[in-house]
Amino acid sequence: MTALKRLSLILVLLAACFALSGCHGSKGLEPFEMPEEFDESRQYEITFWAKNDTNKLQTKVYEQAIEDFERLYPNISVKHIRYNDYSVIYNDVITNIPTNTTPNVCITYPDHIATYRTGTNVVVPLDGLFDDEKYGFGGSEIKFDGPKKDEVIPQFLDECILGGEHYAIPFMRSTEACYVNKTMVEALGYTLPDVLTWDFIWEVSEAAMKKSPDGTFALNGQNVMIPFIYKSTDNMMIQMLRQKNAGYSTDGGDILIFNDVTEQILSTVAEHTSSGAFSTFKISSYPGNFLNAGQCVFAVDSTAGATWMGSHAPLADIHKENFVQFETAVFPVPQFDTENMQMISQGPSVCIFNKSDPQEVLASWLFAQYLLTNDVQIAYSQTEGYVPVTSKAQNSAEYTDYLSREGEDYDTYYDVKIKASKILLEHVGETFVTPVFNGSASLRSAAGQMIENVAKSVRRHETIDDAYFEKLKKDITSLYRLDSLSVETVGRKELGKLPTTSKILLASLLTAWAIMALFLAKKLIKKRRRGK
Repeated sequence: MTALKRLSLILVLLAACFALSGCHGSKGLEPFEMPEEFDESRQYEITFWAKNDTNKLQTKVYEQAIEDFERLYPNISVKHIRYNDYSVIYNDVITNIPTNTTPNVCITYPDHIATYRTGTNVVVPLDGLFDDEKYGFGGSEIKFDGPKKDEVIPQFLDECILGGEHYAIPFMRSTEACYVNKTMVEALGYTLPDVLTWDFIWEVSEAAMKKSPDGTFALNGQNVMIPFIYKSTDNMMIQMLRQKNAGYSTDGGDILIFNDVTEQILSTVAEHTSSGAFSTFKISSYPGNFLNAGQCVFAVDSTAGATWMGSHAPLADIHKENFVQFETAVFPVPQFDTENMQMISQGPSVCIFNKSDPQEVLASWLFAQYLLTNDVQIAYSQTEGYVPVTSKAQNSAEYTDYLSREGEDYDTYYDVKIKASKILLEHVGETFVTPVFNGSASLRSAAGQMIENVAKSVRRHETIDDAYFEKLKKDITSLYRLDSLSVETVGRKELGKLPTTSKILLASLLTAWAIMALFLAKKLIKKRRRGK
């Protein structure tokens, strides 16, 4: 073998090693194939990653679900790993993908799953599992009373479609709600409308900024008043754009968020931040704390956060002596068009990660499916303002009884929590989800960051003008790499940009070819010189 061939072979082998060692899901995993039977003679240990914040009731629901499931399937052991933040789950999954040490079952979001899917056969497509006669929804071999496929709310199930296939099942669903200090609104001389509008929110918020001669706020007699606080500015921007029928992104991942309506929204944010009437969670802290202390009129948060809202909130982060007594009203988020309401649908879903052992994957699917049983769905929904994702649970006598007992106590039947749940139940047809693609999580973050940046700039007395917006666009694009998120599509299937490891492989091959060309050129030059 010549020196040239040896060098080329070494470079190609090195490139192949880079590709094999670095690719997502690179441990040689084959696509999952459904076993004919579940082997119950074997023992399985599956890991389950889930978030439950500081709500101990949720932890108990998970623990009870695992205990009941293991009683039905004594050969399956479920190891529950608790997290306090979905972003941490996301980062840990991404870290573990290259070494194939992902969990078996994970509570996550479709935006995150879209990124997981950039690896080969990392996440299991579920359509075949859904429809399996023995182990699918309502399957003949299932040992528990789970829902049939048509008993999973169609809108919620559709949210789990990525690239034309289901890659998750919904676990719980929520939307956003506006929690209102009705007592303060009426003290200002206003009457709450049937549907909150943005104009109404801004008008009342500005009226709440009036001060007394002693320098305190006239509305609450305190030194602190932030009339309108929004928890998730991501959702705020996304919903306002949707309500205005303005651009956000296409299904294929084209970025449309930088438009005239976006600038109008940001200008409005700047105006009301300047007066002190508006702030955000990231700037001022949790809106429920201000609401409960009588320092906020309108607090927007997830319906799942209802147990932190109101004078008798069972979960709260302020001392009891700081609570102020008031009547709490719960509304959908503010609207631009009251005849065409638009609100975001959100909430955790469950995905299953592929493993080399199809039996282990099937064990994971059985547990994931168990999370949709009435016992789990109803128990978990009662911990916060979530709603069950199946009609089987929603229409059950137990859940109907739960909703009917609104206000019986300040715990299980806390009125604010049940009112928040009813908002989603009554408006499912008016909810929407954003397009999901590899990078959609970054776009979501960018949407909220624009509001955060404008609010902070106003507080720093910066000028908000055309030049500011142009710079903001560049800064946000660079920070979240929005210029590299575009994807090519085939139908709804995302192909995305080449992963880093593929680039390394191609670069290595090109380098090898370049060296070969140089070597051959050098030989030709020497040969010609000898011939002269």
